[in-house]
Order: sequence, then C-alpha cells, then structure tokens
Amino acid sequence: MAYDTFKNITIQQLESLVHLVAERNFSRAARKMVLTQPSLSKHIKNLEEAAGTRLVNREGSGISLTPEGKLLFEFARKVLYLREDVKERMVRLQDKSSGSIRISASTLPATYILPYILSQFQKSYPQIQTFVQSANSEDAIDMVLHQQSEMGFIGKNPHSKKLHSEPLWQDRLILAVPAGHHWTGAAAVSVKDLLEAPFVMREKGSATREILGEFLSEHAGIDLNQLNIVAEMGSSEAVKEAVIAGLGISVLSLHAVKRELGQGIIVEIPIQDWRIVRQVYLIYRHQLGIMRHHQLFLDYVRESKASALDSRLDGPPE
Repeated sequence: MAYDTFKNITIQQLESLVHLVAERNFSRAARKMVLTQPSLSKHIKNLEEAAGTRLVNREGSGISLTPEGKLLFEFARKVLYLREDVKERMVRLQDKSSGSIRISASTLPATYILPYILSQFQKSYPQIQTFVQSANSEDAIDMVLHQQSEMGFIGKNPHSKKLHSEPLWQDRLILAVPAGHHWTGAAAVSVKDLLEAPFVMREKGSATREILGEFLSEHAGIDLNQLNIVAEMGSSEAVKEAVIAGLGISVLSLHAVKRELGQGIIVEIPIQDWRIVRQVYLIYRHQLGIMRHHQLFLDYVRESKASALDSRLDGPPE
C-alpha cells in the first residue's frame, strides 16, 4: 500500500465515505451531500487511489466495505467528529457575555476572597451570574467531579487526573490566640507549648486541617491527635469565634483573621521555626465545555492573583 499518497486524502473524501456507509447507496449518499452521483463516485475513487487499495465493494444490493475500508471509515468518523467538536467550541467562545456559573468553594475562598472578586467581576460583567456553594475542600472537589458545580476554589491541590488544577492565591496559616492570652508578647512558642494548650480544630475534610497535619508530621514528627483538641468546628468563622471566646487556640488562615488582627481581638503568635504557606487552587473538569462567560470569569480571576495577596504573608508583624 502506498502510504505516502495519504497526504492527498481530503475531508470531503472522508465525508463521502461516511455518508456512503450510512446510506448504503451512491445515489442516496450523493443527495445527502447535495452532490451529483458522478461527483460522489469520483470522491470515492480518489480516496481509493490515495489509500492505494479498494475500499468499497459495489454490490447489487448496495455496498460493503473491505477490511481496509472499515479501518479508514473509523478514522473518517473520528476526523469528522473532531471537526464538529472544534466548530462547537468556537461557537461557544463567540457567545454573548452572559450566562451563569456554578461554583463550589472551600470556606477560605468562599468567605474571605471570592466575595470581593465577584463584586468587582459583576461590575464589569453584570449579565453573568455566579452561584457559590461553600463546603470543605473534599466536598468542593466532589461537587466539581460530579458536575454539581462547574468550577471550584479550594485550599489544596486535588491531584485528580480528571481535574484541571492551577494555583491562584497564596495564604499563610498562623497560630491565633485571643487578646489577653498569656502568650501575648512572646517572641515565639515551642511545639511543646502548642501540644499542651487547649486547641480548637477544623473538621475532617478541611484543607486547613489536612495541611496542618502534614506540616506537624513532616517538621515536628507528631500527629494531630497529640494536640489537646477541645472542640472541632465546621468552618473558619466558627473556629475564630471559639478562639475569641477563649475556648482555645487554633491555626487559621491569615485571610480569615485579618480584620480581627487589625482590631486587636486576635493576636498572632509565632511558632519556633514554623512558616506554613499554602496555595488556593482553581479547579474544573478537563471535559468542561468552556463557554464565553466561563472564559471571561477565568481570565478575571487569573488576573486578580496579585490583588488577593496580603502584605503580611511573609511573616508576623514585628
């Protein structure tokens, strides 16, 4: 078979083969393609010449494919499918700047980052609606995977082959204590001090809890269960209120306590040789059909990376 002649194969020839197989008849296939029968026959002949072999058996009852014809027919169907897929994607990109976006987000971005960004985005694109459902990171990932939301913002990298994942914003985890706590003014506390103090923990599935556990294990050789956990809370806001009320200390996102730090209600206490910085990730399914309003939103949040960073990410105030 003269494979070098394959470069002469055209889309129209492949389309002729697909229609011929579908209609099982040259005249019907020609009408389907708005061609004359001789024109269709010419396309098939040229296709066979390019393939270097007979592809179609002409029979009294219709047509059938040779083994080579069956192979090329499957290839032709894939090529035509890809052509239609590209056309559909291009049409979507050219859609009007309107639509709705379903978002799942872990508590950090849902509560402290997205409200500001969505407010600014809505001013630029008032015809695009956004619906945000807050959950812990694991649940937010599941919602994207099961198409309950179109994209998500979470505090850890999901490492799923089904998901596109990219870091957007930075966050620093800090040791937060209430104003007037006996550690206030200390240059730093030790891991031993941390183990002995009453500790308020986020729930299982929280990225904050998971990252804290990994850090304790890797850098201090201790397990989360060795902390003196007096309560578990389902959100950063609940943990923060528990700290303010004096229930215990906790490790929280800097974004979650910026206001309280400024007001002096909560105090950041350094931990010796510790600095935990994490990323907030944008996720969506690889197979998400990205339409024009999705692309506008994605472009906007990617451009907002710098504005979401906090000047105190480098370390606690002097």
